[in-house]
Amino acid sequence: MLFFPDLALLLNGTLLLQPAAPAPVHHLLLDSRRVGQLAGAVFFAIRGAQHNGHRYLPELYQRGVRLFVVDQEAEIPGGAAAYPEAGILLVADSLRALQALAAHHRRQFRVPVFGITGSNGKTIVKEWLAQVLSPDELICKSPRSYNSQVGVPLSVWELNPSHTLGIFEAGISERGEMPRLAEVIQPTLGIFTNLGTAHDAGFSSAAEKAAEKMQLFLAPRPKNQDPKTPTPQGLNPGVDLLFYCRDHEAVHAAALRHLPARCTFTWSRHHPHEAQVAVTMMEASAERTVVQVRLTSPLPQEHTFSLPFADEPSVENALHVLAVLLWKQVPSDAIQRRLDRLAPVAMRLEMKQALNDCYVLDDTYNNDLAGLTLALDMLARQPRRGRRTLILSDVLESGIPAAELYPQIGTLLSAHGVERLIGVGPEISQFRHVFARLESGFYNRTEDFLGDFRPEQFQHETILVKGARRFGFERIVAAFQQKIHGTVLEVNLDALVHNLNYYRARLRPGTRLMVMVKAFAYGSGSYEVANLLQFHRADYLAVAYTDEGVELRQHGISLPVMVMNPSPDAFQKLQQYHLEPEIYSFERLHDYLRIAAEHPRPLPAIHLKLDTGMHRLGFTEEDLPELCRLLRENAKLVRVASALTHLAGADEEQHNSFSRQQLAAFERMVPVLEEALGYRVLRHALNSAGILRFPEAQFEMVRLGIGLYGVEAAGREQDALRPVSTLQTTISQIKALAPGQTVGYGRRGAAVDYERRIATLAIGYADGYDRRFGNGIGEVVIRGRRAPIVGSVCMDMCMADVTHIPEARPGDLAQVFGPDLTLTELAARIGTIPYELLTNVSERVKRVFFAE
Repeated sequence: MLFFPDLALLLNGTLLLQPAAPAPVHHLLLDSRRVGQLAGAVFFAIRGAQHNGHRYLPELYQRGVRLFVVDQEAEIPGGAAAYPEAGILLVADSLRALQALAAHHRRQFRVPVFGITGSNGKTIVKEWLAQVLSPDELICKSPRSYNSQVGVPLSVWELNPSHTLGIFEAGISERGEMPRLAEVIQPTLGIFTNLGTAHDAGFSSAAEKAAEKMQLFLAPRPKNQDPKTPTPQGLNPGVDLLFYCRDHEAVHAAALRHLPARCTFTWSRHHPHEAQVAVTMMEASAERTVVQVRLTSPLPQEHTFSLPFADEPSVENALHVLAVLLWKQVPSDAIQRRLDRLAPVAMRLEMKQALNDCYVLDDTYNNDLAGLTLALDMLARQPRRGRRTLILSDVLESGIPAAELYPQIGTLLSAHGVERLIGVGPEISQFRHVFARLESGFYNRTEDFLGDFRPEQFQHETILVKGARRFGFERIVAAFQQKIHGTVLEVNLDALVHNLNYYRARLRPGTRLMVMVKAFAYGSGSYEVANLLQFHRADYLAVAYTDEGVELRQHGISLPVMVMNPSPDAFQKLQQYHLEPEIYSFERLHDYLRIAAEHPRPLPAIHLKLDTGMHRLGFTEEDLPELCRLLRENAKLVRVASALTHLAGADEEQHNSFSRQQLAAFERMVPVLEEALGYRVLRHALNSAGILRFPEAQFEMVRLGIGLYGVEAAGREQDALRPVSTLQTTISQIKALAPGQTVGYGRRGAAVDYERRIATLAIGYADGYDRRFGNGIGEVVIRGRRAPIVGSVCMDMCMADVTHIPEARPGDLAQVFGPDLTLTELAARIGTIPYELLTNVSERVKRVFFAE
């Protein structure tokens, strides 16, 4: 067992404070917002471009964390004396220290370890490889897509003496990153999936990117040996064997350059005589692909296999897995059985609206201990009223004896605030006594739970559904879901965080960030987006109306909230829910002062809207004398939090001169207000476009709106943002139309002189799909190809011509907007703006929120 004082020698650090109690190191903690088990938790205070872990030491100490690794040059808030019971280790670089600790941990194990890298498919190949090898091995693998400079050490830390195989993925975005990950993973076997265009900006060429990624497979590592042998037998330079597709020329060239031929195992469809496995595509249907493989080593043989996929990326990923099975000489009938069990990997945790004002966190694609911890983190972050419930299957292949595993899980559930547990499976049911403090119920099979399921037993709660694939927990998720039609707005929370950080990176240190979540968060879902912003420490939220702010408070959002257009009859609610109104006229100010005078407790602070040229709402420069008089005379009744203005043309270069006039007026007006008030206020003028185009005018705060949701209003840096929302519907039916037949109301889907296939889609103008998209103006994307809208858009449906997509079938997804058909393009087609398309999506359309 490793104790905290031992880290000083191991990490070449200095022990600033000796821990007050014996301190074994069990858990690595990087995020102050994700504190699970406290015993043995070590916090690494990592610094980055947008964060500094040292800021959170006081908060963590107050919450019970007692072990800290900090940078020598960083300031410790309050000084070491503020942490009398803590152990504090000073190191040159906390991130390097974390990686060194994980590398030391890896060296304690002499088991085979796969390292996986490439541009695409790393996580899928990892999950499938673990699935097909699980009958033979007890596997430790990266949770989700934990392949970064911090994700890799956290993954490798999970290795324990029971594991017989490790599978870890590694991803890089620029040169020089891979050697650090290679030192942590120390792979004995490798898979290089492919080389695409992802992260091209970080490398000068494809050859350089391939060479950088190849570094994963060149790290010295311990020789494999029996785990019972007490000492290692030396080091091996690089992997024993690298699996890759010979057809990827840059990958092949890098392998030839860095590894001897005996250390490679290749498969190929286009160079059959240059690979150990020659693959011939025999036939393909809409669901399966049949391949013939000819193996040259270790023994010549030929087999035919059916892969349960038709799309090219899945086929390639499956062939990587097949190559490993062939190399391991698994019998062909066993290989086919294992391939048949492969299924598309839902590599994301989804949050879905459910019955009785519940939310379901759907994480049903795997169930290892590391993945459970991550899912519980997400559950703990939900501030909604109501209890937190976990539906959990047996936790399989953890590498930990059940008698130790389930007490650990019980501790995890307590640390994450779980109040009710429903266990499914014979093993977890056997250990029900471990969870005696929780409200609980246990079932041997998923079918038993579903037979006993009563929706009324779940009210206003957040439910995490976490099960191993064999338990089929997708049936449980379906039982909880609200009855809806086939149209869904998917909201990518990872993309939203990316966009948030993109704008944050453009702010000066100390500039605060107000984020707009009005209009149902631009159609994306107010509570869910607000909760994420609260987790990522936005400074303020802004809504349009009081009821929107009330709803956020009722769902547990505690950030300061500015209400942009409060009505006088809602001023009492502002006090009740501590919402801060924007005051833009003397009428509103008089109303607020009157209620403040009558109210026994102070009302929330106000935000003064100044009109510098937008000419919608706000006090003009001519209004200042009267405004200042009122504020001076009523200083005891009201406090001003901020002064703001709105630029009329921040997104267009032709209005630059006018925008600067507005900013000059704002800078004249605010000091006059502050002199009358006798104190400084926050100033904010910039919206999303202004943040990029007028960085000199950030003042104390900026307001982020449409940019957060993936639309760069100025159009100059759109490629830097990620689309957040994807609107998808389904094909309800496909009809074959003879020449001369028309489509839909008014016969506006005009007749043509050839036979057509027309798909009816489950979306119409009642869902927010604009009628102007009819008659060929709009398109949808089906199976990767665009299909034009035919005829009029109806209330609940519309039609698309799929004549050129013969493989289209009822039930297929159709992307209405998203990565393949952008909001900006669609808006231009009907002469509107992306805001309108986003906010028009009806609330009857189900929102699904997901994160990697």
